[in-house]
Amino acid sequence: MSVEPKLSRFKQQVLSKYQIYNSIFMTLPFDTITKTGVLLPLFHETCKKGFANGDDPTKIVDTFFEKYQGRRSKESQINLLFRFIQYIERQVVLFDAVEDAAFPIVNNMEGIGTLRNLKESASSNNKLEELKKYLEEFKVRIVLTAHPTQFYPGTVLGIITDLTAAIKSNNLSEINNLFAQLGKTPFFKHEKPTPYDEAKSLIWYLENVFYHSFGEIYNYIQQNIYDDGKKHNEIINIGFWPGGDRDGNPFVKPDTTLKVARKLKQAALKKYYADLKNLRRKLTFRGVEERIIRLETIMYNYSININTPEKITAKELLKELLSIRNLIEEKHQSLYVNEINNLINRIHLFGFHFATLDIRQDSRIHHSVFTNVVDHLIATGSKSFPKNYHDLTEAQQIEILSKVSDEKIDFDAFEDEMVYNTLKTIEVIKDIQKTNGERGANRYIISNNQTALNVMQLFAMLKMVAFKDELTVDVVPLFETIDDLENAPKVMEQLYTNPVYMEHLKSRGNRQTIMLGFSDGTKDGGYLMANWGIYKAKELLTAMSRKYDITAIFFDGRGGPPARGGGKTHQFYSSLGPTIEDKEVQLTIQGQTISSNFGTLDSSQYNLEQLISSGMFNRLGKENHKMSDEDKIVMADLAETSYAAYKEFKGHEMFIPYLERMSTLKYYAKTNIGSRPSKRGTSDKLVFSDLRAIPFVGSWSQLKQNVPGFFGVGTALKKYEDKGEFYKVEQLYKNSKFFKTLLENSMMSLTKSFFDLTKYMSKDEEFGAFWNIIYTEYTTTKALLLKLTGYKELMENEPSGKASIEVRESIVLPLLTIQQYALKKIQELNRSGVQDEEQLKIYEKIVTRSLFGNINASRNSA
Repeated sequence: MSVEPKLSRFKQQVLSKYQIYNSIFMTLPFDTITKTGVLLPLFHETCKKGFANGDDPTKIVDTFFEKYQGRRSKESQINLLFRFIQYIERQVVLFDAVEDAAFPIVNNMEGIGTLRNLKESASSNNKLEELKKYLEEFKVRIVLTAHPTQFYPGTVLGIITDLTAAIKSNNLSEINNLFAQLGKTPFFKHEKPTPYDEAKSLIWYLENVFYHSFGEIYNYIQQNIYDDGKKHNEIINIGFWPGGDRDGNPFVKPDTTLKVARKLKQAALKKYYADLKNLRRKLTFRGVEERIIRLETIMYNYSININTPEKITAKELLKELLSIRNLIEEKHQSLYVNEINNLINRIHLFGFHFATLDIRQDSRIHHSVFTNVVDHLIATGSKSFPKNYHDLTEAQQIEILSKVSDEKIDFDAFEDEMVYNTLKTIEVIKDIQKTNGERGANRYIISNNQTALNVMQLFAMLKMVAFKDELTVDVVPLFETIDDLENAPKVMEQLYTNPVYMEHLKSRGNRQTIMLGFSDGTKDGGYLMANWGIYKAKELLTAMSRKYDITAIFFDGRGGPPARGGGKTHQFYSSLGPTIEDKEVQLTIQGQTISSNFGTLDSSQYNLEQLISSGMFNRLGKENHKMSDEDKIVMADLAETSYAAYKEFKGHEMFIPYLERMSTLKYYAKTNIGSRPSKRGTSDKLVFSDLRAIPFVGSWSQLKQNVPGFFGVGTALKKYEDKGEFYKVEQLYKNSKFFKTLLENSMMSLTKSFFDLTKYMSKDEEFGAFWNIIYTEYTTTKALLLKLTGYKELMENEPSGKASIEVRESIVLPLLTIQQYALKKIQELNRSGVQDEEQLKIYEKIVTRSLFGNINASRNSA
């Protein structure tokens, strides 16, 4: 299908509908301040014209009030700005709903990358057997994290869902009611959510989206590709971090983890009960009906009370359903057998755990906890640890940790809460495996993993505390920074040459999961280096693992927007080539990525199918994706040059002050969107390493400068242009799908930048020179990317994606203007030395409130 029709479909189904519904929405009287809906378009126009004339946000806001609202008092003007913020937030919701409703029409649900397309092309190329073989060993795991990159409370997510359905069916009276509900539903959270609240809001997606889309995909593969109704490799599964991810979150306690695991189990049981209830209406045959009623009753009681005396295991439930299916096939002409298969398949996929709860903690915390434990054991006469344990070399310590067995640890002997909680969590993993099955919790991720000792400390703790006989937990090192990525192969070789650890891997199917990257990679190394660092690490780790007959399973911390390692993810996976292990695709998804890529049944099914296909495309075209040695040299050089530029920029004396005083960084903590603190350290002084990636990337995004998604790219390309060797980069672009995908994602970051918003900073005595450094890199990157791709404008190859971004950026333009106006007022008040706390509070509230709509509007960064 050609590109133009997709853009036409977008214009008809999204743009036109949005304009119609927005005009209805704007006439609704939401508040005592009249005419907000009438004045907002005038303000929007003033912003557009003002920026085109080179005016700054203060002048634009002042001009608007002088021209249209001259008689308003200062207080009334501020109130109107707050009303504008409320309206714009809701316009973003409306656009989300319109875009979601149009998803299956704008995107070809049977086009390239879908399962139907995969099956048809395999059949026509006589590769159906190859496809079946691939699907028997390939898996996609998406892991839901609570990292807060979206500001919608659950109530608003519910309205978006209902509004999407009403727009799909053009139900005007329902749309009107939902608009009114939207107008009266607050977006602002007065309190931070607890980790359990975060878990509950993500379980909503499991129940309402993934349960159905996973099931549909599995059914399609079983019925149309295998055509046998048999149980196969589950192909897709789901991981879950809220309630298990402790890294930097002191509010995740052992009882939180247990509570979330219980909630996940209950949610799965409720879904099975609902399916059995529907089956009961259909399976009204002799010898079948009473058996289904019995199962329905058991599941109903079990879903309400986990401790009910009449329990059933997942295995028993499956056995009974299979027996019922056989009876229907033999005696009742296979009536409704597909419906029974659908339920059997879902139990196969979700078990009694629904999603696998991952545990994650920082290696530095483990080290501190482990030191405490060893000291206590030595003091109480340990059989395993010598008195001089801490003075031994790393290799000697690892040797001891491999053999630790009969050490008993009394949790209550430790006054330090972190020590107690860490040990208790290991016990909790064992408890969850007993109640929800092994898949309920069987992975422990060590973030900031730097050494083999980090892995072996956890390995020993798991065995000492709860897994003496058999360790049914995968230890997953997470290599994040550029240095750690380079060091990763050496760390893994140390583990692979350890006989005890290798014995453990053997019991886990000779597979080792390794997590790479996460958001901190881009923050640490800049855009090109972070992505190239992960690519190189994957190549070396694949070779190292294959050398020891281990299959490396790569788990990517991908983030949402390109600036956090995200972007068009499936394109990365289809471009890996033969030197990177590709048995599984595992990636984290969070915040607006969940709602934009997986928030509806259509988008969830489409994007999951794209991920499944990406691995197949990589496998079929493996040799074509192999990078030549010449291309690798150019890629490595580009990464190094951009890294040097980014490091110099990060080391600039104005880098931290600029973020602290000119951006929205410090306001993130006030939005109450996530349970984690917004920075790691406790110091009042802002230190780069304490910065969390999400507020860091988000602050650049609010400034419309998107630095982490492009900084250094222009400098690296310019080096080749200046040397007269640009043809080498053109060659790399032509040959490497990986490099092409990287640059296309960077173009998305550039498309979302708008430097006219902050141009006033270029004249600032303190920060003018620093702003100009960013702007110069932006213009260089943009010009050279256009030269390299041959495009006349950014994202030319993705017109519908570009159009979506343009509408969203246009909706929030007044919001960004108001935010910058308030930030400028805060700077002026701080510089003047006048202590006007009341004014300061008002402007700070405007900045915080305007964060919401700006972030939510960026959902297509996923």
